[in-house]
Amino acid sequence: MLTTKNQIQYLHPSPEFETSITPARIDIIGSPVTALPFEVQINIILEWAMSKVSKVICVSNTHMLVEAYWHPEFSSVLKSADIATPDGMPLVWMLKLMGAGSQNRVAGMDILLSLCKLAPLRDIHLFFLGADVVTLEKIRNKLERVFPNVKIAGMEPLPFRPLTHAEDEAIIKKIHDSGAGIVLVALGCPKQELWMNQHKDKIQAVMIGLGGAFSVFAESHKRAPYWIRHLGCEWLYRLIQEPLRLFNRYSTTIPTFMWLALKQISNKFASK
Repeated sequence: MLTTKNQIQYLHPSPEFETSITPARIDIIGSPVTALPFEVQINIILEWAMSKVSKVICVSNTHMLVEAYWHPEFSSVLKSADIATPDGMPLVWMLKLMGAGSQNRVAGMDILLSLCKLAPLRDIHLFFLGADVVTLEKIRNKLERVFPNVKIAGMEPLPFRPLTHAEDEAIIKKIHDSGAGIVLVALGCPKQELWMNQHKDKIQAVMIGLGGAFSVFAESHKRAPYWIRHLGCEWLYRLIQEPLRLFNRYSTTIPTFMWLALKQISNKFASK
């Protein structure tokens, strides 16, 4: 285990890996973001999944952190998550400025691809929850082509309305009976994070909020090329694809994040 001068601990996979270890975090505009390399975060998720422990993984971006800044109830959800990965490049840059010099991006789509590749090696079954029937069927077909060894525990769309108590209990039972070690949840932010938080300790599996990764994997939407993602401009690529849905979100959350991030950076260097 290595420790930087800012006391950020980086865990490395080993046969003696303990699932009780709490990943290190750094606050970004008031919300904790897990400061661990991509490979280590994936290893932690797989270890938890093998142990069938109930965990919540939030895949954080600027939108999510601004929502948490605006809404204290949602902020408490992020703070109680077991891992909050740095999905967007702005979060990676902030972590580096705050002391996590070797941090890389831990994006939802990359998490999904890594789990599809690595979960079968550990006999971990994946449950896909959310989206719609058409998207889930596209995902199933692509998995059969690209990742034929993936063990699908189940696929279940959810309605946009709140579930009744009976419906919710039925979902919990279905996931439990499926033997899933990982539940991939795509309900959109903040709905999926709230859902996972409400089902902590009810579902004995690692729950990961993947948002738009389902539609990208199903090829309903295109993912930005690597160079655009690396430059932190994936939001612009998405905006061009879905201007009506995303314009209001981006026009409010991006300036807010930039202002709060600049304040945090200024305070950090002013205190030195």
